Amino acid sequence: MYRFLLTPRWWGINIFVVLAIPFCIFMGSWQLGRFEDRVEDHRAAPGQSAAARSSEARPLAELLPVTKETSGKRVEATGQYAEQFLVPERKLDGERGFYVLNLLRTGDGPALPVVRGWLPGDPGRAEVPAAPDGEVTVTGALQASESPGSDGARTAGGLPAGQLGMISAATLVNLVPYDLHNAWVTLDRADGGMTPVPAAAPQNTGLDLKAFQNLGYTGEWFVFAGFVVFMWFRLLRRETEALRDAALGIPEDSGTAAVAPSGAPAASTTSGAQAASTAQAASGAAGPGGPRHPEPASRAVDQDAGSAPV
Repeated sequence: MYRFLLTPRWWGINIFVVLAIPFCIFMGSWQLGRFEDRVEDHRAAPGQSAAARSSEARPLAELLPVTKETSGKRVEATGQYAEQFLVPERKLDGERGFYVLNLLRTGDGPALPVVRGWLPGDPGRAEVPAAPDGEVTVTGALQASESPGSDGARTAGGLPAGQLGMISAATLVNLVPYDLHNAWVTLDRADGGMTPVPAAAPQNTGLDLKAFQNLGYTGEWFVFAGFVVFMWFRLLRRETEALRDAALGIPEDSGTAAVAPSGAPAASTTSGAQAASTAQAASGAAGPGGPRHPEPASRAVDQDAGSAPV
């Protein structure tokens, strides 16, 4: 009965199932692994942050480009402060304020964005301390450029001149005539009486919305694998039942009601009318006194002949 599994159609179905199930299981396991990595990073983040704050500062060139391992490490760089920008809508300890960012020109190399500190209030009304003059050596935590999904980043335009919505080389490249590092530094000790900005955790490491998306994708891939198995058994059962019915001589449309041909209603109506007229004639012949026997045809003829004029 199961010889139909060797037909070309079922060969295609079986190959698809054999390939789809391992693929779904692999993708589900991979998404689950990413979620578990984020959980481990979240647990290890406090210890890494404490170790990074107590570690010795290293030259900037040794920690570039910024990765998940180098983000938050202490670096030092020497240069002169140049253009200044304000980054609004940044909160610190639940209070609304803004960052003060200056570009550090490091000789002939690209400039380095440096967040000198945080101030409360509106950047358009607050008094911002001026950056130190001359050559300075800054020490702080290395951070990767922000993206549209970063906490506090603003992608909408409409900001006044001298303000930034997002700290990144892509945002600053159109505002200054020189190259920039694809990173920034937040100072350990803010100058001018400002509050230092703590280093943020590397992106895609905490238990954020993306982490739980990975967990949701895990469930979806395993559901897909189960759905493939369910559909295969459903198709197998349907094919088996069709072959069994054919062997018993049961047509495929046996469960449908027979439909009368188009001429049948008219014929039924005609026969019904004839039956009604017959019944009416019979009732008329009976009359109110009961049924009457019809006279013989010969007697009726004699009466007609006798009544005829000579």
